Amino acid sequence: MTSYTLSLIGIGTGNPNHLTLQAVDALNSVDLILIPNKGAGKDDLASLRQAICAQVIQQPGPTILEFDLPVRDEATTDYRKRVDDWHDMIAALWWHHMQHALPEGGKVGFLVWGDPSLYDSTMRIAERLNSKGDITIDVIPGITSIQALTAAHAEPLNQINEAVTITTGRQLRDAGWPKTAETVVVMLDGQCSFKSLDPAGIEIWWTAYAGMENEISIAGPLSAVSEEITNTRAKARAEHGWLMDIYMMRRSLA
Repeated sequence: MTSYTLSLIGIGTGNPNHLTLQAVDALNSVDLILIPNKGAGKDDLASLRQAICAQVIQQPGPTILEFDLPVRDEATTDYRKRVDDWHDMIAALWWHHMQHALPEGGKVGFLVWGDPSLYDSTMRIAERLNSKGDITIDVIPGITSIQALTAAHAEPLNQINEAVTITTGRQLRDAGWPKTAETVVVMLDGQCSFKSLDPAGIEIWWTAYAGMENEISIAGPLSAVSEEITNTRAKARAEHGWLMDIYMMRRSLA
């Protein structure tokens, strides 16, 4: 049975200086790096990965292969099924390219934004390959967008002896503010879900392109900066064709 090691390498939030020494070593040790391309308007995400590789990989380096990421079917009403089907397609593409480039097996690297453990499905996709060959999964942690967010604002993640909830825009819209949390970090929010909340008493710290050269940060009372964030977000997305943002909110539980 063909043997592969899949190195899932956390690369931080797009700043090459965020790479750990472990990540640099991993990128230099693999035989093949697979880089997804999400298509027109988002192709600079692939370019950023390429630039990171060019900066830290010693020559001669591994083969670097870009592949077109399949489009998720948004017509299916079952969100979980849409995601599972999409992950199945991505895993099939991984396997195809791995077999073609390394028919005798070898080490394959994947550059993961932030950390592979946090709202990222690379590990789940990799597990789908266990039935296809002898697969070893090696995970290299990376700086998360949460760390980049709190650093951008010089604001601690938690209050003293208080809990923090990390959630998604979808969950915030559907369930509202988590009942037991004073601080909420919201990821994967393409719809400015903070606008679904009563803004009274809520502070927000918002950052787009966290850790990158074009980082944008806005903070203040939600009632005062909600529209500014919404408008800035729309302008940045139109300018770059894509946007990654994250925000933290805090309110008193009293």
